Amino acid sequence: MSMPHALDANLLRAFVLIAEGHSFTEAAEMVGRSQSAVSTQIKRLEEALGQKVLNRSKGSDVELLPQGEFLLARARQILSLNDEVVAMFHAPALAGTVRLGTPDDYTFGYLPPILKRFADIHPAVQVDVLSAPSNELIERLKEGELDLTLISERHQPRDGAAIELWRGPLVWVTSSRHAPHRLDPLPLALAQIDTSASRDCDWARAATTALDRAGRRYRLAYSSGSQAGAHAPVLAGLAVTVSTLCWLPDGLRPVRDDEGLPPLPEFGIVMLKGQRPRQPMTDALVAQIEAGFHLVGLSRAGAA
Repeated sequence: MSMPHALDANLLRAFVLIAEGHSFTEAAEMVGRSQSAVSTQIKRLEEALGQKVLNRSKGSDVELLPQGEFLLARARQILSLNDEVVAMFHAPALAGTVRLGTPDDYTFGYLPPILKRFADIHPAVQVDVLSAPSNELIERLKEGELDLTLISERHQPRDGAAIELWRGPLVWVTSSRHAPHRLDPLPLALAQIDTSASRDCDWARAATTALDRAGRRYRLAYSSGSQAGAHAPVLAGLAVTVSTLCWLPDGLRPVRDDEGLPPLPEFGIVMLKGQRPRQPMTDALVAQIEAGFHLVGLSRAGAA
């Protein structure tokens, strides 16, 4: 039996452009080729796979077949990894220190793989990470103590240009083996809420606001200075908390929509650069953070 064909990255890139734009015309314009040339690429891709992945209707519109939906999520991942490898071997040699701020909520969920890839590509660059609430990080950025910071979008300064990294819903989180989400009043484990602006916690505020609006009784059973600390009583089955789906320790799960808790709002993460960031290390880290958050989005889409 002959070995399966290797997939050409150029063919995958043409397919992704068509699938995302639902049009051969737009894909052809983006790659600077004719529609017939792009059509030939898709034909070659389908021949390599041995199956059709899309239907072309009248005009330039296309419809993804089930095989195409399967391929799309994985083609995005393949191309992202391909581009990462190419960037690593063509990246300029950098040395120095870049200072990154981040709220505690994102430290475990997003940063470890991002910082690992950055260290692999730029081994001579040291990344100093400060974990603090969004308001404090903004002040440190203004004072020149940070080159770059991640913050919750609600804290974004009106005069600051921000890069949106991620947007998605918050979810209620409960134990996989216990059912604290069924208790009345609902026991909550939340990152510490303080009346001072520097300790304002968006996730905790979203949780209590949703419960108040729904008329659901609750009590703050556990308060922690960090989101990671709020997970401990949830693992023990003593409370529920709120989080994004990017990082849940084993033993925790999201509460289903039919389990009686009110919906939570969407949440955004943005990135701010300092007025005088250390270049070019800061730009290199910015690119790696954007790529890392993009991969998280792709993995969530592929799992859906």
